[in-house]
Amino acid sequence: MEERRAKIAVTVFPLLVIAAGIVGFLWPSGLSPLAPAVPYLLGVIMFCMGLTLTPPDFASVVRRPWAVGLGLLAHYIIMPGAGWLIAVVLHLDPALAAGVILVGCAPSGTASNVMAYLAKGDVALSVAVATVSTLVAPLVTPLLVLLLAGSFLNIDAGGMVLDIVKTVLVPVIAGLLIRLFAKKLVSKVLPALPWISALVIAFIVAIVVAGSASKLASAAAIVFLAVVLHNAFGLGLGYLAGKLGGLDVKARRALAFEVGMQNSGLASSLATAHFSPLAALPAAIFSVWHNVSGAIVAAVMARRSEPSRSELEIGQNSAG
Repeated sequence: MEERRAKIAVTVFPLLVIAAGIVGFLWPSGLSPLAPAVPYLLGVIMFCMGLTLTPPDFASVVRRPWAVGLGLLAHYIIMPGAGWLIAVVLHLDPALAAGVILVGCAPSGTASNVMAYLAKGDVALSVAVATVSTLVAPLVTPLLVLLLAGSFLNIDAGGMVLDIVKTVLVPVIAGLLIRLFAKKLVSKVLPALPWISALVIAFIVAIVVAGSASKLASAAAIVFLAVVLHNAFGLGLGYLAGKLGGLDVKARRALAFEVGMQNSGLASSLATAHFSPLAALPAAIFSVWHNVSGAIVAAVMARRSEPSRSELEIGQNSAG
């Protein structure tokens, strides 16, 4: 039942975000003025994330410091580096370059845990890496953006720190505290949280697309190429990092999604607040694509976990 719900979510979510993007493109005058609301919408998503966290999620960090530390390093080295390399190689417009790099410097995506579950990966490790990457984001993300995107645009790293604290850290901690002190109440709303997050992310995408609608036609192709390459680097190198680190197959699968999937809502919010609507476009497209590619990769990984026909026949013969 839980797997069926997860599959429905990863099928419906990209469609929902695509529909929101179309609405934003067709109705820019109605949605672009809502840009100041994006940080508050992100706060809702992060609050929902905080409500899903439990003490065992943090205990797994202590039990497996090497695996979690490897995932964290891989996430904040591979994706920022890949974003910078792609921006340089594709000669992106400064605003788009900063946007791609910002996506790479964001913490793990909120749907990465679902993908790890569908891929029959190590969900506990996935949750631990996503949680830690989110908690350290107020310090790590602005520093990486300043280092890698400073040559493209002026970066207000201090302002970015404050924004991430207000829109990410505070809501996550608030959700965690409410989960601790109101378990019964929270348990009743838990099934609805992924859908609330999905709807809010879709709304953010609609606002971001509306803000850059006038330039979307000319920039869409190059941004889509950058996003696909960026996501592919993350998924592939994340899995490779786990392999080189001596982790088992389930853990490698978890790292693939923790590295390759980004918190594109945060990237959209920061790009809108600190750069321009155009800089937020890579995050909007990433929010669609990484869910599509993630679902495909998860399905392939899950199929490889199933025994082959020859293995089943051998098992049946030996049992007979």
